[in-house]
Amino acid sequence: MIVVKFGGTSVGDADAIDRAAAIVRERLPRQPMVVVSALGGATNALIAITQQASEGQLISAIRGVEALRDRHMEAAERLLKPGPGLHEVQAELGVTFDELAHLAEALSTLGHATARARDAIAAKGELLSSVLVVAAFRERGIPATWVDPTTVMITTDQFEKAEPRPDRIAEASQRLLRPLLAQGQVPVVGGYVGATDHGIVTTLGRGGSDYSASLFGAALGAEAIEIWTDVDGMLTADPRVVPSARLIDRIRFDEASELASFGAKVLHPSTISPAVRLGIPVWIFNSRKPQGTGTLITFEAPRRPVSAIAGKSGVTIVKVRSPRMLLQHGFLRSIFDIFDRHRTSVDVVATSEISVSVTIDDATHLDSLVVELSQLGDVSVERNRGIVALVGAGMGESSEAMAAALGALRELRVHMLSLSASAINLTMIVDGDQVSTAMGRLHHAFFPGDA
Repeated sequence: MIVVKFGGTSVGDADAIDRAAAIVRERLPRQPMVVVSALGGATNALIAITQQASEGQLISAIRGVEALRDRHMEAAERLLKPGPGLHEVQAELGVTFDELAHLAEALSTLGHATARARDAIAAKGELLSSVLVVAAFRERGIPATWVDPTTVMITTDQFEKAEPRPDRIAEASQRLLRPLLAQGQVPVVGGYVGATDHGIVTTLGRGGSDYSASLFGAALGAEAIEIWTDVDGMLTADPRVVPSARLIDRIRFDEASELASFGAKVLHPSTISPAVRLGIPVWIFNSRKPQGTGTLITFEAPRRPVSAIAGKSGVTIVKVRSPRMLLQHGFLRSIFDIFDRHRTSVDVVATSEISVSVTIDDATHLDSLVVELSQLGDVSVERNRGIVALVGAGMGESSEAMAAALGALRELRVHMLSLSASAINLTMIVDGDQVSTAMGRLHHAFFPGDA
């Protein structure tokens, strides 16, 4: 069996859902299970509704609910023939939108939204889209069955970024999904959404639908996981930054993970970890070009010095300098314990005898971090930096790639430089407004000529 996941743009409207149906129909002999995101932009709209309602802007929130209602109802009318089937789907959608309106009214009265309430509302996007997709598939001759994600995606109660529980997911998948597949049915599940053991709705965080697909693939021992999105596959760089970026036909699991972590938007950073564990190949395809070759993520991809370049802005550098660090046992642990307590992830680390420099994406807790870190030494903060990363499994086998990278950036200021422990990733910190320039120069150096 295979897992087929459609992103928001791949189920964004009636035409997109129609294309998704054609893709699934071709894969019926391979026993597909389908994971869907919310309609493109729906999750953002739901988050805005939550914020508006909790801030007392009830009229704006209700308008947002009605706009989403109209969008989903229109899609249903375009996808389904007039008759009882259409009326049944519209009634089911209507119940969900009525619930959303009541939730908005409750938040407006309370004047605030808890993380649990935010998850309850954000989860509606996938629940709505999966209902539409199942109805559209059935109308097109695909034996689709709707599966409630809260019954199979079992998570912790860390709302808004819940941690999946793989053993519980595997048990639920074998119990609920495997029989459907054996009967020739196509289970359709909303991604991103889960629930605790007590049935309380959670979400996996933004981009979590990809993660859902990988978790289900691992739970069911899938032969492959297909991620259908709006790009041709993984590219040598972000084409919006580097127009000459090229399609990568095959890439290694570890390289794909690094690229996702450092800003490649085609894949959620957590997506492939369950697949890696079992060696399940992951394909990236463009739903608008279903005949394209896509990108295969696998253990068997070639080892290149540089496979791709990634970059992101909005990075902050935090530096801690202390003579006490010299030869002192446990000093680094004390520093990272502080970041852990403030739930702030660290990306890049560089150390010397008496200083540590780290980069963070999320500066929400920066002020509190600085206060605590100041007890260990002198702290300085540099905002508006950017990361540019070269990723290649063969980078550590020669110094040529690193030399070429520094040569390409010789006119730019590099604030930090870090080679990963596995030598798969060379990370350079530059000024935030120089990320695009740096990526362009590096791409020209390692992938010269037109695409």
